[in-house]
Amino acid sequence: MAAISTIPNLGPATEALFKAAGITTAEQLRELGADAAYARLLENGARPHFIGYYVIVMGLQGRPWNDCKGAEKAALRKRFDALKSAHFDTNKSEIERILDQIGVVALGSRETTI
Repeated sequence: MAAISTIPNLGPATEALFKAAGITTAEQLRELGADAAYARLLENGARPHFIGYYVIVMGLQGRPWNDCKGAEKAALRKRFDALKSAHFDTNKSEIERILDQIGVVALGSRETTI
């Protein structure tokens, strides 16, 4: 199993974020794909960052991060905005996010499941 940092553009910091979200190998990341993997990062508390998102997309395609331009970049921005909207809750407190992670609070809900 290869380390996530073997994927172009992705280094130790990105690898640590993925590990915290339960994605530990390059194979897992490739299997999930950029959108599902980035959604996991957001659900696990990573702050949304457009460049960070398209760096992952470009890396999984084996392309340099700065190869993203024009219409392709605009399309990726729409995908990023949709992911951010669906998977990043700016109103959720840190404790609510942690409770979600351990399964005490249902995702997308403020009601406890105890």
